[in-house]
Order: sequence, then C-alpha cells, then structure tokens
Amino acid sequence: MHFQPENEMAMKVDRVTVNNCQSNQRTPNWYAVYTRSNFESKAYTHLSQKSINAFLPKIQVTSNRQGRCRKILRPLFSGYLFVNIDLSPENHLEIIKSTGVVYLVGINDKPVPINEEEIANLMILDETDQPLQDQAYLKKGDKVIITEGPLKGLIGFYLVNKQKVDRVVVSIDFLKRSLAVELNCWALEKFS
Repeated sequence: MHFQPENEMAMKVDRVTVNNCQSNQRTPNWYAVYTRSNFESKAYTHLSQKSINAFLPKIQVTSNRQGRCRKILRPLFSGYLFVNIDLSPENHLEIIKSTGVVYLVGINDKPVPINEEEIANLMILDETDQPLQDQAYLKKGDKVIITEGPLKGLIGFYLVNKQKVDRVVVSIDFLKRSLAVELNCWALEKFS
C-alpha cells in the first residue's frame, strides 16, 4: 500500500471538484429580449441591477419637439435588447420578472440564441460615431419602393446587392417586359 500525503490527496479532490463544476456549467449565449413599448432603457437598467449582462444598442437621431431640434439617443431596435446569460430556468425567470420585459424571443416559447458574430457587429456599430440609418431587411424577391431621387415612387422587386449597389427590377406585366435599375440601398423601402 502506497501512502499519499494528505495535501496531495486534497489537491486531487480539488481538481476533480473543479472539473465536475466546469462540466456542469453551460456557456452563456446571447438572447433577444422583447420589451414593452418604450421600456427598453428601464428593462436594461433593471437587468443590469440584477447583474445580468445586458446590451442595448442605441442610435443618435434628431428630435424635433415643440419647435426645438436636438439630438437624442434611442434604441436601435425599438422594443428589443439583448442579454448574455446561461439560460437556466432560474435565470429565465429572473429575466422575465424584470421591469418592462415581455418575453425572450424564440420559437414555440423556447428562447433561441443569437449568433455571437451578429452581436459583435452590433457592438461595433454601437460604438461608432458614423451616422447609422435604420434599414428594412431586404431579401431577393421583396417588393420595394424607391423613396428618394428621380425614381421616387417607383415600385419594383429587389434583385441583388452587388458591390454596395442594389438592383431593382421593374416589370410591366402588360408588355411582358422587365427592366433593372441600380441604386443605393438607402433609397429603398419594403413595400407591402
């Protein structure tokens, strides 16, 4: 029988305990949180006070109230903020019980994690001084309307985004003809 010194055995026990604890821990993921209207900042503050890692990206806009123009910060995505957390049932409940929170965004009442790269991109945008413009999410085939320039009011279908230039196809059903026009993406809006 081999005798081990007491502190050597304790070290082995500590290593096993640490390894077991690490294997039971889940990695935190980013989740979108839907809030009551205009409660994004209150929800963010309340979550932060609970030591929950929350992120509320904001955009600077010009507000014209009572004839006075001033720049204000408003949430980049109205009604949404993000949390980075291990979503145990206890943590889920803590988030839901927070002021202004309605639910965690997901499918079939099950919160779905957000890609870390997308959150990293939002964090970079949140820190920039460059002007940002809220843009409709366009995909190939969406019906769009041109909102600025000489073609303002023209309705067509979004085709592709090539080298920072968007292409809109305008079809004339009666003549069975289509024309494509290239323009800047900021001049387009989804049309319903």
